[in-house]
Amino acid sequence: MYNDNPTINDLKQPLDESKQGDVFYNEQMLTPQTGKKFYIESYGCAMNFSDSEIVASILAEVGYAPTKVMAESDLILINTCSIREKAEDNVRQRLRQFDKVKKEKPGTLIGVLGCMAERLKEKFLEQEKLVDIVAGPDAYRDLPKLVATAAGGEKGMNVFLSREETYADINPLRLDSNGIAAFISIMRGCDNMCSFCVVPYTRGRERSRNAFSIVAEATDLYKRGYKEVTLLGQNVDSFKWENPETKEVVNFAQLMEMVALVSPEMRVRFSTSHPKDITDEVLYTMKKYENICNYIHLPVQSGNSRILKKMNRTYDREWYMERVEKIYEIIPDCAISADIICGFCSETEEEHQDTLSMIEWANYTMSYMFFYSERPGTLAARKYPDDVPYDVKKRRLQEVVDLQMNISHKNNLKDIGKTFKVLIEGDSRKSDADFKGRTSQNKVLIFPKKDGLKPGDYAEVKVTGVTRATLIGELV
Repeated sequence: MYNDNPTINDLKQPLDESKQGDVFYNEQMLTPQTGKKFYIESYGCAMNFSDSEIVASILAEVGYAPTKVMAESDLILINTCSIREKAEDNVRQRLRQFDKVKKEKPGTLIGVLGCMAERLKEKFLEQEKLVDIVAGPDAYRDLPKLVATAAGGEKGMNVFLSREETYADINPLRLDSNGIAAFISIMRGCDNMCSFCVVPYTRGRERSRNAFSIVAEATDLYKRGYKEVTLLGQNVDSFKWENPETKEVVNFAQLMEMVALVSPEMRVRFSTSHPKDITDEVLYTMKKYENICNYIHLPVQSGNSRILKKMNRTYDREWYMERVEKIYEIIPDCAISADIICGFCSETEEEHQDTLSMIEWANYTMSYMFFYSERPGTLAARKYPDDVPYDVKKRRLQEVVDLQMNISHKNNLKDIGKTFKVLIEGDSRKSDADFKGRTSQNKVLIFPKKDGLKPGDYAEVKVTGVTRATLIGELV
């Protein structure tokens, strides 16, 4: 996405609008009242993008406003991911590029946020000399103090993991300028302790937000014209909040219903689900409300029971298949996607074939596919040798990618002739004569514009053609 060797002039240019997948801005916030500006990039999962909006709100309270021109900023922040080694390598490379701005504009502060900051802690300040601020996912309220400390010539660091912090009282500054879709973080942390995963060590233990604060946030978004919210958590199905006054407990199905009732015109999505926790109550709630989208991201990681046990996923192949069958039984037109890891410790060819067969059987509309990357500090790193050769991992991953691409294409072909209700998100990337939108099943659908329609509107669109990744249609 980024030029590996930008010049200072490159960094003075506004970000290409077609490349705003990693950097978001609200144009109304670009005129700061104090003259201080910050620039932020987010990497990794949707939770990081949501966290960046919390950070933006905290910084706005002390007079900082976002800018899309890095070289104009007084504070450069990078919100990091530690899920794979490559993600961390990308961050280090990006930090070296930030140094060009710092040399051109002395006094510019550079901060590292998120999971990588939490994992490396003091080592980050030692290894990356140009970093001034290090803040973990639970330390964002402390950013104004950390910035002041760094401005005074000392390094600012807070990587304290909290058992209570949910940022429930902070109204995120919506940096996504389309004003149509927004993230709502409903919980933080994770208790699952998958053997390959660093998240419990970088984001702490699981805790759920006040349900009423979530509904209030969704209501505020709807009143401001937003038409879709995505409820976020490392494992949304384990959401559980107890009302301190009534002692009543709100589970995820009940929360989802509360949000759906904000308005039938506002779509509700959620991510991510854990196969061991997704209940029939969640599925029946989805079926009950038309505005809850028929799409579930249900990571499988492996199709083999022995590998799943070694991953500490707490379910086996048969359990996962039963959940998929139940989803299709209750919501026949539901789309399911997955996460898949190839080449986990000691995985055999036969076990790899089990993953391929699961992809085909489950009929995923898409998948996030990776080969195993050992993360320091995890149970797998401590206990299991990373013994699948690199070239074998790459070959297995390619087989998974090829199979998933074919299945995705076949799935799209089945949609030809069908009509979908589409939420218009904006112009197609390839032509401003076309709109792009998403179906309830989270598929992108491209169709010609028509007078009177605008982003944020719903449209009935009939599918007339497909690519491997996209549906093409015409207004009904």
